[in-house]
Amino acid sequence: MALALAGCRSDNAGGGGQMPAATVTTTTVQPVSWTDSIRALGTAQANESVMITAKVTETVSRVNFEDGDLVEAGDVLVELSGRAELAELAEARAGLQEAQQQLNRAEQLAERQLVSRSDLDTRRAAAQSARARMDTISARLGDRVITAPFAGVLGFREVSAGTLVTPGTTIASLDDISRIRLEFTVPETFISALSVGQVVEAGSAAYPERSFEGELRTIGSRVDPVTRSVTVRAEIENADRALRPGMLMTVRIIRAPREALVIPEISVVQVGGDAFVYRVKDDDTVERVPVRIGARRAGEAEVVEGISEGDRIVVQGVVKLRDGARISEIAAEAPADPDAVTEADA
Repeated sequence: MALALAGCRSDNAGGGGQMPAATVTTTTVQPVSWTDSIRALGTAQANESVMITAKVTETVSRVNFEDGDLVEAGDVLVELSGRAELAELAEARAGLQEAQQQLNRAEQLAERQLVSRSDLDTRRAAAQSARARMDTISARLGDRVITAPFAGVLGFREVSAGTLVTPGTTIASLDDISRIRLEFTVPETFISALSVGQVVEAGSAAYPERSFEGELRTIGSRVDPVTRSVTVRAEIENADRALRPGMLMTVRIIRAPREALVIPEISVVQVGGDAFVYRVKDDDTVERVPVRIGARRAGEAEVVEGISEGDRIVVQGVVKLRDGARISEIAAEAPADPDAVTEADA
């Protein structure tokens, strides 16, 4: 009788007393390219920018450019009338020639001691004065030829032939947009994560399908005490001149690129301050494994420690599991593409 009862208990324990397998989905853990990033909004600025203006009061005699022209450094943009200065220059040149001749004669006489030292000094001073006068007039003539200080693209032409300009009159704007400077602010909490040379990716609403890559060039030396942020400047190549000064751009500073184990965020079980995942064993049971989570982004989480490459973990159905539970997979999720680049916002 005792043996029969023991046999009945053994049959019950191995049959109807066993918990049914939980239906879950799983995924295989694989490393993927992962980066942290800092996001901001910035305003595009020209690499060099200037408003070209007149320096003297004079009439425009010739305009050598049109709206939007590309120019090189030194190209003549506007010529102002300079007839009076040309006449003065001719007079000054003649005066210098005469003064130089008198100085030459005085030096020859001085060699034979036929002229006093004071007379020689007077002739020498006269020649220097004549040369200075000619240089002054030449400089005034130079102010009547307005040139491009650097290569770039001109804005709208503001003058025409015959326009009377005065000092400060705007001729046109000139912007060097072969490179774009992008200024933006970053919260002071991220200062330690910034370094010159970091890769910066920027986007513009004008080009929704395009990404512009550059480098972080300068980190401001001061933190704004009101906003608690620091100004940062990046530089972006703009060879096709697609970007224009004044554009609002989204900015992403890429930092800490690495290979990381990334899992779906819904597979992580939070218990207080601790995080766990359910790892599938060879016998189709699960074990609860503590993990340390790093960065998170868009439904994904980086696992810093706790699981390894190739581990199979439960993604959906974790709420009905316990340590040691049996599972039944209905549709295993494809593992993450190891060649995909995933980012985490800082």
